[in-house]
Amino acid sequence: MARSFASDHLEVKLQRLHDGQAKAYWALQGSRFKALRCGRRFGKTALAKTWISQGLVQGWECAWFAPQHRTWSEVYNELSDELHPIIDTGSKAAGVIRMNTGGRLDFWTLENGIAGRGRRYRRIVIDEAAFAKNGSNTVAGSVMELWEKAIKPTLYDYQGEALVCSNSSGRDPENFFYNVCTEPRYGFAEFRATTMDNPMLPVVLPAESQVAWQARRDQLIETLQTENDPLVYQQEYLAEFVDWSGVAFFSRDRLLDNGHPVPLPSHCDSVFAVIDTASKTGSEHDATAVTYFALNTTAKFPLTILDWDITQIEGALLETWLPDVFKRLEAFAKSCRARAGAIGAFIEDKNSGTILLQQALRRGWAAHAIESKLTALGKDERAISISGYVYQGKVKYTEPAFSKTAVYKQRSRNHLLDQVERFRVGAKEDYEDDLLDTFCYGVAVALGNSSGY
Repeated sequence: MARSFASDHLEVKLQRLHDGQAKAYWALQGSRFKALRCGRRFGKTALAKTWISQGLVQGWECAWFAPQHRTWSEVYNELSDELHPIIDTGSKAAGVIRMNTGGRLDFWTLENGIAGRGRRYRRIVIDEAAFAKNGSNTVAGSVMELWEKAIKPTLYDYQGEALVCSNSSGRDPENFFYNVCTEPRYGFAEFRATTMDNPMLPVVLPAESQVAWQARRDQLIETLQTENDPLVYQQEYLAEFVDWSGVAFFSRDRLLDNGHPVPLPSHCDSVFAVIDTASKTGSEHDATAVTYFALNTTAKFPLTILDWDITQIEGALLETWLPDVFKRLEAFAKSCRARAGAIGAFIEDKNSGTILLQQALRRGWAAHAIESKLTALGKDERAISISGYVYQGKVKYTEPAFSKTAVYKQRSRNHLLDQVERFRVGAKEDYEDDLLDTFCYGVAVALGNSSGY
């Protein structure tokens, strides 16, 4: 299904919808409040862009809501290109595009407690709705509070429509998206689509026949199911609401080889470290954690965890601590005979991590900011994004990392194992997670794509 609109002899061509998107579009067409629950790569955002663009072409005031600025900034760029013939003015800094049709598109983050207040809209999109703040309408800053007190009233003037899009994020009665999909009292019509409902993926290769493409598609679909934890497959690809309560996400047996840690590698491609300094512990000092990895893409176990450390240090001492990390990396590069040597430390570029990056670069050390698309994810989403690699047994503890204990906050234990194995998707309790973050980032950096997925 493709749509083409003309305004004052200017033609705007919107992205063609694939059959799965067209089915969702028509199924939700007659409902004022629409919930689109989709598996990964179905194309929910593309459908939402087409739907909101129809309103803009007709001169309507519209809005796009997303959990964070990063979530909507790419949509802003894409719509600016697609609607260029009818755009009058636009400001990404202000989050607004004005059309010469009279249409207007405002962009808001769901972190803004007054998002949409004082405005009137005919159409609004809430994108990635499952991944904003949980809570009832009495919880300040929750999406439900924003919806009922700020966003929904903007639709009153014209009896406007809302399209709420997301993948699922667990069976959670505190989650806005779960509620609007499952509770009739909120008045939303729901449509669910799986990853496999996108008939355009995988992309056809040059000179590939339809028969060969179909065989490759069937194999990839089978691989999705066999190489992912069953609950991850159900949530991420089937868009089901999964109950994660009590489920140990990273089980120890997946990180061991027949119940035992692996020896330090005798050779590898490279070694690297991941540093986390961003968490606030509520104590006198911030926690600083580092985990060391060896990557060997041709080995049975491509990624091994060499060592870890966690401590509480004053910011002034980071200049002393950071050189020790690079010395430790060089020692591992030598002992593990790393063909590319030590490729450096990956650090989240915020809070004291930004200072570490600046210090390292000023001294000529190999320090890299972790890709922002990865750091922008929540903890649950990061863990899910790397879970397939762990489930397939591609990540293993080495003997030194597995057997190590250290005293941290007056507790002696293996803090890496404790944090990784204690993690639960959707867990409400507050506990130390600095080493868990380094673990997730390390797997993503080594085994994920260019953005860490």
